Amino acid sequence: MKPLIKLVSHAVPLVRENIDTDAIIPSREMRSVSKSGLAEGLFAGWRYLEQDTRIPNPEFELNQKQYSSAKFLISGNNFGCGSSREHAVWALVEYGFRAVIAPSFAPIFRANCIQNGIAPVVLNQETIDELAIQAKAGKDFLLDMRSMRLSVDEQEYEFSLECSAQTMLLEALDLIELTRKNMPEIEAFRREHRRNRPWLYL
Repeated sequence: MKPLIKLVSHAVPLVRENIDTDAIIPSREMRSVSKSGLAEGLFAGWRYLEQDTRIPNPEFELNQKQYSSAKFLISGNNFGCGSSREHAVWALVEYGFRAVIAPSFAPIFRANCIQNGIAPVVLNQETIDELAIQAKAGKDFLLDMRSMRLSVDEQEYEFSLECSAQTMLLEALDLIELTRKNMPEIEAFRREHRRNRPWLYL
């Protein structure tokens, strides 16, 4: 996982409501518990006309040349709903996405994004529709994780994340590593707690 400080790239507009984790990566594509080897199965049900031969569907956005190598994905309400499979996020990461922009996310999927280095950017539907137009026009998107701003074609959009989520993305930390950053405070609390309640440590 790499730190996410600033990100500049074009975007893929896939503005559909309730895209669930089975659409993001069908269960048949999850052949191991590894984080690698999943990119080919990303959106496999929509991306290929034939699953066995992997014939690309030219109508699907990820197969269109103008969206090749995009690091932003724009989508609709309730992105990542359904089962809690973390493979869905792993597939997005391996494909190259570092930010997903949507009006809302399924809570578990959102948490998995943060733990795997993808910024879940929440913006209102009107803004999403505007950004989809900009994406289709091939505009570059700039994400600044420190200021939590998204810029496109001289327009700025603010978004919010919890301080812990922002730190995890900026410093490429998982939850365990984030906890370790707070070890001095944890140890200080433990010493104080032991001093005030020594009977608990007998």
